[in-house]
Amino acid sequence: MADLNSFSYRWSPHLLSILRIVAALLFMEHGGQKLLGIPPSPQAGTLSLLSMAGVSGILEFFGGLLLLLGLFTRPVAFILSGEMAVAYFMVHAPRGFWPLLNDGEKAVLYCFVFLYLAAAGGGPWSVDHFWRRSETSLSSNTA
Repeated sequence: MADLNSFSYRWSPHLLSILRIVAALLFMEHGGQKLLGIPPSPQAGTLSLLSMAGVSGILEFFGGLLLLLGLFTRPVAFILSGEMAVAYFMVHAPRGFWPLLNDGEKAVLYCFVFLYLAAAGGGPWSVDHFWRRSETSLSSNTA
């Protein structure tokens, strides 16, 4: 049985939020590079928004922004997990079996971090959590 005063018991939910925030910030960089050229990239500004790279840039930037805020965390994380699975199998896996050698480590890691967030939610430092908390307090006040 977990000690209710233990560090891990108290901090696990907050570390979930920190994982979500850091992963979202890093993921937004990929979308920002594709869409805005920030950080600078040779491909920036040359892609069509309706291309596969354009759609992935939109998902990465705006999906990352939603994850950063913890807004609609579960469905957004599920979609982004799927995007990373597709990216791995379409772009990286044809280059070889090993993610280390086919440059697919980031796609695999993002895929599973986002799959975890889809199951676990955004944690206590998220808009989703604040909405749930305010809905609960409103319903308990009216009862």
